[in-house]
Amino acid sequence: MEPGAAELYDQALLGILQHVGNVQDFLRVLFGFLYRKTDFYRLLRHPTDRMGFPPGAARALAVQVFQNFDRMARQDDEKRRKELEEKMRRKEAEAAEAEAAALGEQAPVPAPELEVEVHTTDAAVASGGPAEPQGQLRDVQKVAPGSREAAEPPALDTGAAQTPREPPPLPRRQEQFQRNPDSYNGAVRENYTWSQDYTDLELKVPVPKHVVKGRQVSVALSSRSIRVAVLEERGERVLMEGKFTHKVNTESSLWSLEPGKCVLVSLNKAGEYWWSAVLEGEEPIDIDQINKERSMATVGEEEHAVLDRLTFDYHQKLQGKPQSHELKVHEMLKKGWDAEGSPFRGQRFDPAMFNISPGAVQF
Repeated sequence: MEPGAAELYDQALLGILQHVGNVQDFLRVLFGFLYRKTDFYRLLRHPTDRMGFPPGAARALAVQVFQNFDRMARQDDEKRRKELEEKMRRKEAEAAEAEAAALGEQAPVPAPELEVEVHTTDAAVASGGPAEPQGQLRDVQKVAPGSREAAEPPALDTGAAQTPREPPPLPRRQEQFQRNPDSYNGAVRENYTWSQDYTDLELKVPVPKHVVKGRQVSVALSSRSIRVAVLEERGERVLMEGKFTHKVNTESSLWSLEPGKCVLVSLNKAGEYWWSAVLEGEEPIDIDQINKERSMATVGEEEHAVLDRLTFDYHQKLQGKPQSHELKVHEMLKKGWDAEGSPFRGQRFDPAMFNISPGAVQF
């Protein structure tokens, strides 16, 4: 499907869905169209047949498309769950900082074994800490005097550690990227992975295991470039650096540290289009091979309202209750039911007296 084609079809499909009133009838319209106007249900029975599908092929095709979008929906759910957990960790971190500030110098507060710190782009400079990175690492070692952490400070990278083992070969084909949630609609690169949807990108930059504090990380982010580094005893080691292929909204972008694992960078696109690469000079992906459908998270408020109403109407219909268009007319009729001169004045309002078609009401 060509870029942007799905958006062109949305209004027409929404009109059909609004007209029929529920998803089941909507699917009947779609498959009825395939039945009447295409060879979708026609079987290839002889070698000379030029139209149709082999037995079972049409069903397999429909199931495959359903499963593709079902997988996308599960990934959307997982992404929302992670975002919620991240917000909770941010609140916990802010509460812990506020408590530590209130206690002041009265008593040292032991640092937790693992700490997650989330930073907006405005805080990226502040999170870099003092000008001397050695002081930062000494602070990390001064946790809980007398504890195991104090007796056994985190090991710093040695020369051997800086010489990584031979990594496994990176995936190269887009179908391999699509199977990994971290590179879905994106790619795996030598020093990071990235994924995207219609409005956002997500980057994961691996860090050494001893990097467990936000002050051990430096992230410089602008609308046109990014730089991710870790602060070590011998200085700063850059993990990722370059210029973006497109602009991002820094105010809506943020980064966080998953201790000992990676720096997670969430970028909000300045424009709603698909990226073929994150950094200039990188090998581009084939955007014709990615899934370009928009999730419900990117649907506008007006479309959401229509879909919510249709969902409500569908469940009302299943229960034999009035649908939204009927309820709206009922409210209008009630106002005039007991009005002066009404023949129904004094009688109980009976909605069953009226047969209201969906087209009778404009929403």
